[in-house]
Amino acid sequence: MRTDSSPGTLPAREHLPAGNAGTPVLDVVIPVYNEEKDLGPCVLRLHEHLKRTFPYAYRITIADNASTDTTPQVAKRLEAEIAEVKSFRLEQKGRGRALRTVWSASDAPILAYMDVDLSTDLNALLPLVAPLISGHSDLAIGSRLARSSRVVRGAKREFISRSYNLILRGSLQARFSDAQCGFKAIRRDVAQVLLPMVEDTGWFFDTEMLVIAERAGLRIHEVPVDWVDDPNSTVHIVKTATEDLKGVWRVGKALATGSLPLDRVARPFGDDPRDRDIQDVPKGLARQLVGFCVVGGLSTLFYLVLYSLFREFSGSQIANALALLVSAVANTAANRRLTFGVRGRGGAVRHQAQGLVVFGIGLALTSGSLAALNAATSDPAHSTELAVLIAANLAATVLRFLLFRAWVFPDRDGTGRPESTPSTVVATHNPSSSTYSTGGFQSYQQPYQPQGPLPQRPAHQPYAQNGTTTTTTQFRAGEAADGTWRDSTMQLQPVRPHDTEPGDPR
Repeated sequence: MRTDSSPGTLPAREHLPAGNAGTPVLDVVIPVYNEEKDLGPCVLRLHEHLKRTFPYAYRITIADNASTDTTPQVAKRLEAEIAEVKSFRLEQKGRGRALRTVWSASDAPILAYMDVDLSTDLNALLPLVAPLISGHSDLAIGSRLARSSRVVRGAKREFISRSYNLILRGSLQARFSDAQCGFKAIRRDVAQVLLPMVEDTGWFFDTEMLVIAERAGLRIHEVPVDWVDDPNSTVHIVKTATEDLKGVWRVGKALATGSLPLDRVARPFGDDPRDRDIQDVPKGLARQLVGFCVVGGLSTLFYLVLYSLFREFSGSQIANALALLVSAVANTAANRRLTFGVRGRGGAVRHQAQGLVVFGIGLALTSGSLAALNAATSDPAHSTELAVLIAANLAATVLRFLLFRAWVFPDRDGTGRPESTPSTVVATHNPSSSTYSTGGFQSYQQPYQPQGPLPQRPAHQPYAQNGTTTTTTQFRAGEAADGTWRDSTMQLQPVRPHDTEPGDPR
């Protein structure tokens, strides 16, 4: 039973509805900086792969962030020659800034990006975005560190990559395996809420986005990839590592202080199968058992310490009663909050009173055990007393859990919440409406809701020949959903104010 869920601003995940709208299903962004040599071959290879294998309409967006060579001209030429290719230019550097700006402006329901060197084999692209199209996952990442991945790279980069991910696991408790593989995708509705929370504009952008998403309870799908290192990579390893460590410190501090509004990215109550009312399957039993055992173990240690202290100036029965009383109050409070998820002060006095009744039963068991021990021997050793008390407490613990679950914190309303817990506002979803009602909270407007079958890939437009170009609809990254056009360089505004601050080194 999950009582800690709050209705977030995201709707429940759904398979993208099928439709015949002209909007591409997938928008693949290629962030570039001074890539005049690699950009052309990369885009041609990616376009050929998508044209041959991808079953839905797609778009390839070149995000040039302040290149100083001929990269902008190459991007414009590719845009003119290939209908599915669009170009976009930012006047400031930063891969994260480029991704956030283009993703925020895109109208495609699935947003992806890959590095221009195409180190990742493109056969992983469809497995990457399929869980997002189906509604199974919120984000997807390629992983070079999965067991079934096949990677070719030098020992130096291998050591740096694995060390960095160990740092993430140790400091931020990250569970995803590869934060910096340049091969990721995200659902647009998730991106609209998640991207404004990401501060970094450089290489740490990926890590920060994944950590926030994971802490908010979003599902991250990992795809093992085949990856070959690019020996001509222009990434400055030392500078990037330094910036990443600074980012780890900043995000860790924000998580520790609770300054990140993770509830904005939460899914509504009912989106998780653990919320469902399944016959003959007690809700949350496994999670409650784990929580109760952890609390019980700590309470037992606390009890034994108290008993040893009280035993210095009192008899065994008085020491046992005092230690059990203090530890029982603490145990009830901890189980109320951590195991059964009861928030607020409502019913706290009643719960403590019922906990004291359970304490009385435990006292009877332990006191009876001590009485039996004293009857068996007139002067038992202290270690023997402790052993008897541990055995009696184990029996009392089992009984305490059953009484807590069935009597003190029962689930009687069928919602998976204890009877005394205030009802959580549940986001209701109407498939025919784009609005998700959240009771007293501000409603969320679903950003993407096409009707009918998913758009199919349009017929291939031939490349330009003999200096002529085909007539195509021009795209700007600032295109609004209503079809109006905005100049991508002049009109798009940054998501965060500091994106336009001068002196950014990235």
